Parts: sequence; structure tokens; C-alpha cells
Amino acid sequence: SKIHWCHFLVLMSNYLFRRLPSEILIKILSYLDASTLFSISHINKLFHQLANDNSLWKRIYIVKFGKDKQWKLKCTDELLLKMEDRAAGSWKWLYFKSVAARDMDMWKRHLRHTSRYTGLPCQTEKVLRCNKRLGHQNTLELSWSHFFETSVTLCWSAGGYLPSYQQISTLELHGVRRIALNCPGLKKYRQPACPPTPSLCVSVSSFLRKTNSFPCFAPSDLRSVAFIMFTLHFHKLVERSTQGSSVCPFVEPMDKPPFDDIDPEYGLHGYQLHIVLHSTVCKLMSERFSQLFCHRGNISDGLIQLTAINSTNLSQHTPLSGNVTLPWRCEALQGEVENCCIMSLTLLDEFSKPFTCVSSPVSMKLEKMPISYDHDSEHYLIHYQDSDAQVKMRLVWMKEQQQFVLVSLVIYLSVCNVNRHFGRDY
Repeated sequence: SKIHWCHFLVLMSNYLFRRLPSEILIKILSYLDASTLFSISHINKLFHQLANDNSLWKRIYIVKFGKDKQWKLKCTDELLLKMEDRAAGSWKWLYFKSVAARDMDMWKRHLRHTSRYTGLPCQTEKVLRCNKRLGHQNTLELSWSHFFETSVTLCWSAGGYLPSYQQISTLELHGVRRIALNCPGLKKYRQPACPPTPSLCVSVSSFLRKTNSFPCFAPSDLRSVAFIMFTLHFHKLVERSTQGSSVCPFVEPMDKPPFDDIDPEYGLHGYQLHIVLHSTVCKLMSERFSQLFCHRGNISDGLIQLTAINSTNLSQHTPLSGNVTLPWRCEALQGEVENCCIMSLTLLDEFSKPFTCVSSPVSMKLEKMPISYDHDSEHYLIHYQDSDAQVKMRLVWMKEQQQFVLVSLVIYLSVCNVNRHFGRDY
């Protein structure tokens, strides 16, 4: 078996293998597959040199791709001639590059079909799970992950591997396209010889030290960290986790819709909203709203207002299926953040393309002066804001039913963002 080969090679490397001619050593290594050959290249300098031999990887490449109709053209005489007299390791690099390219073609085919309800690729969760595109660095194992309709929540229990709370200024989550190597007894994943550059998924700066960021970054005391949590929206997540780099992150290409000079309200109507409120363990609410609009005369303070739930329309009020809390756990500790949950929001334009996508922890605060007196109960406000949009949700705690009811949901879009997207000048 592979593991026996590895043990055999390690035991014999210091004595027998140094006395054998290189031709015999290459012949022995030719019986190994790519996973084992790659693994033994990390034993010592001798094996590193032997395991990079071009003849070995040329044979593996031709066996792997020579019978594949889609990749058969890459095994032509022209390629063989081009690779002649290349430096050691060239065929090894070409093999891993071709495997990665084939995997990329595969997930691109999976992501072609989009959901009519969310406007996002239907197979995003499948691609992320099967291809392990979101994961961990060697120092921290991913503790758990939860997939929801339009987002994924990832949590790392820090243990004792992170510096103290005050020393952390920025957290960066990277995605790396990995090559699976089936070699028992060794690490499940190892970096290829020429690994792709890690792609930046999200970066969170030092504002984590603020108290309202507790859901993302929970200190167990003043010195240590209990866990680190990220929530990521599915929109272009596969591309963000496999393309770009820390210096130049993936940027979504701008596909500007055709300009409309006839409709005076162009860019102000036809919006669709899909919103999910959830904790780390369960879904609190999932709703879809269509035909959201804002009249031109209602634009104010540089914001376009889209009302999904009107506080005066009782038929639109939506109950939540659980309490607004965010449970967390790590190796030795567990708890929950009160009045906090995760919001995953997808706003589509009139062409059913994602316009604004948000997945972020949000906090709920008690309102001292409620704007509505239809309910004789406590009123709460959830307010999310970034450079492109704002979200305001108002909830009422129904004592008799012992549940929260969402009585108002309003999205505010930046006029500059709408003008840029639709080519307007509001």
C-alpha cells in the first residue's frame, strides 16, 4: 500500500538509496502515484530531487489527462516538444496546474444555473462543501460551519494559538484552492509545489475591539480569545475564495444594464429582496419581497427608500421562529450573545441580478420612543449600515405569543450606487 511504500522509503533513505544508481531509484519511484510521489518529496533533499524528476511527472500527466477527451489536446506532440529540456519539476508544476484548472472548469459548470428566488447560483453550497474552498490554515482547525440559504457561517476555536486580544489589529480570511492527496497516515491536504496565491475573502480591521463587534470576535477574558467567527454571503464567494490575492482581491466585473432614457423612474423600481435572519444554529425568518420601488420625489438625503414591510399594514407583519440570540461555543466554553443574530440580505435589480448583498451580524436595541403604538409591547430596532446601503428593521415582542414580530423593514440605497449601476443622475 501507499503508506507501506512511504515507510519503506524513509527507512532505506539513509543507507540503501544513497548507494543505488539514480536510474534504479527513478524506476522504483515510477510505481508511485502523484499523491505518494508528492508526499515523499518532503522527506529530505535526496527524495526532493528524485521526486521532481520530469520523466516521472510526464508519465503521471499523460496517464491522468491523455484519455480525457476535454484535455486530450494538452497531451499532443506540440506540448511534449515544448516541455523538452525544461528544468526539474516543470512537469510536476504542469500537472498540478492542470488539475486545478480542470477543477475550476467543473465548479464553473455547477455555478451556471441560478435560483429564481435568490438570484444566486444554486450549487454554491455543493461547490464549497465538495471542493473545500473555505477552510483553515494549518494552525487552526475549522471548529464548525453552518450553511444557510444565501450564506455560510464559519467558526474557529482559537485554543491557545492566537496572540492576546489587544495585539490583534486585523483579521483576514483567505480561500486557497487545494489539491486532495490520498495518502493514508499523512495530512489530508498539502500545498502543491506551485500553489495558487491565497485569495482574500474578507478583511476585518481593528474596529473589532468595539463592543458591538462581539459576535465576530469573542474574548473569554482580557488576554485570550474564545473564538473567531465569520459569516460570508454566497454572492461570488467561490470567485472571491479562489481568485485574486491579498494585494489585489477579486473585483466583480461591472455589467452595466442597458441605459433607458424613456422610463423616468428607471432604476427606482422592480427590485426583489430575499432576506434571512438566523443564528448560528437555526433560521429565524426567511422571506422574499418583489416589486419594491421608490418614487423619484421620495428620494431624500442621498438615499432611495424601498419599503418591504410597512408598519401600518398588519398583513405584512412577520413573526420570527425563535429568540434573537447568537449561541456560540468553543472547546471549553459556550454561551450566547443576547439581542443579536445574523442577517443575510440579497437585493436584486429589475434584471434579477444581485444589486446589494450583505451577510453580517446585527444587534437589536430597545427603542425608548416607539414610532408605532399599534402594539402595547416593547419595540426593538435593528439598524445595519455600510457605504452602499442601510437596513432598518423594527420588531415587537409579543408577550402572549412569546415571540418577536417583524413589523417594519426598509432598505435605503445610496443614490450614488444606483446612478453608477443604472447610468442615471438622480
